[in-house]
Amino acid sequence: MTCAVRESGGGWWCAGVRWPGEVPELGWSRGGRRRVSVLAYGAGLGFRAVGERHCVGARGNVCPLGAAVPGRSTGGRCAECARLDRAHSVAADTMADDPRTYRVYLAWFGPGLVKVGITGEERGAARLREQGAVAFSWLGRGPLMAARRTEEVLRAALGVPDRIPYARKRIERGHLPGADERAAEVAELYARAAALEGRGWPESLERLPLEVVDQVGIFGLGRAPEAEAESGPVPLPVSAPVRAVRELVDGGVVAGRLVAAAGPDLHLAVTGGGVVVLDTRLITGWDLAAESGSDVRVPLIDIGGGGVQGGLF
Repeated sequence: MTCAVRESGGGWWCAGVRWPGEVPELGWSRGGRRRVSVLAYGAGLGFRAVGERHCVGARGNVCPLGAAVPGRSTGGRCAECARLDRAHSVAADTMADDPRTYRVYLAWFGPGLVKVGITGEERGAARLREQGAVAFSWLGRGPLMAARRTEEVLRAALGVPDRIPYARKRIERGHLPGADERAAEVAELYARAAALEGRGWPESLERLPLEVVDQVGIFGLGRAPEAEAESGPVPLPVSAPVRAVRELVDGGVVAGRLVAAAGPDLHLAVTGGGVVVLDTRLITGWDLAAESGSDVRVPLIDIGGGGVQGGLF
């Protein structure tokens, strides 16, 4: 499998990883056209960045300025398009009359790393997969403002955040405890949240029963990956990835064997051993050409916050 096919007269721009179901997809756009590439663990995936990165626009619209954006930006939008996109999101609290039903969830990303959030009920668990939640449980369902009020109550009463820096999630994902421990921490938070009924819990929010959903298998995190060597794929020890792509550059190549995916991250086993993490938010807005093989020729950074490295090692 290749990441993109560059056509004459311009290429396809990657829209990042999507999780409409339990299998990740890469979204693509070219003008007003859209398509997806279904990803498969164990398959090859590779591309070469071409030219300059440009703003991906907002709410399905092309950026009117065709603005260039920095390579390290995970948003992939210019300031004006970022403002427009934010203004029409649920998080902006500008949709108080939204008639849809929303769900409140409790998400677990690692030991002690939990958050509360909301998502449209019609989206199911897609939002949890997009965030890379290793385990989660629904807490309640109801109108948007009741769901939002529940978030506020849990933040104030239990100190549960509604946002977690993605770098933290990536670090913790490499050192996961067993499934029982993951489920127990979600259940403990659920019990504390449920105890707030009658003490600030909105009456219009229906509490849902505890049902911990573990997504390690969906993400491919529970199996040993393989690396590419000259003699072919070889087993790797089960260990956390230690390097991540910092940014793309013109002519930069990222290619390897897909071994896992969580949220926007793709885990690629590469030549020489080891797994490199690619945050697909960094590839939006680039014109990408297909590459085969197993190679990484872009700036990398240590996942644990260490120094920046040029190339693979």
